[in-house]
Amino acid sequence: MSAMAQQYCVFVVKFKLSIPDPDMPTPRYHTTIFVETQEDGSGYLHHVTGDITSSGGMRYEKKFRDQPEESATFYSKTELGVTDASTYPNSFDEVLRKVPPPSQQKAFNVKTMRTEPFKTKNPLTFYEPNEPRRPLIKCTEWTEHQAIPALKSAGLIQ
Repeated sequence: MSAMAQQYCVFVVKFKLSIPDPDMPTPRYHTTIFVETQEDGSGYLHHVTGDITSSGGMRYEKKFRDQPEESATFYSKTELGVTDASTYPNSFDEVLRKVPPPSQQKAFNVKTMRTEPFKTKNPLTFYEPNEPRRPLIKCTEWTEHQAIPALKSAGLIQ
């Protein structure tokens, strides 16, 4: 898109993962929101980074990147709609900073000697074998079930 453009195209862009999570159904992708702001197809990724094993969990990040299709790990790009160029990127950042990023959901279990999902963090309580587990929330769930609906309800994606 040119600097004179009234609107920027908004996409869901997925990238292949280098290491799949054994506790998540596969295939899985790093799922992001991409706003194409330049005529050459480059723009900004809005996503959560980090992991659900570290005490801080994941964090929201916005970063400039070249055309996603040029990445060696590129998987797919699906158009979501458009956003008003005159209020972007501040409007997106304002909404997405309010969407809680995924928290820590896994820890090392000394009984099983592996990193696995836990039931409660404080006190640290792991699931018993065959006990039903809450689904893990990672980048895909954050993007598809929280971030995109928040942007749409704020009127930022048409």
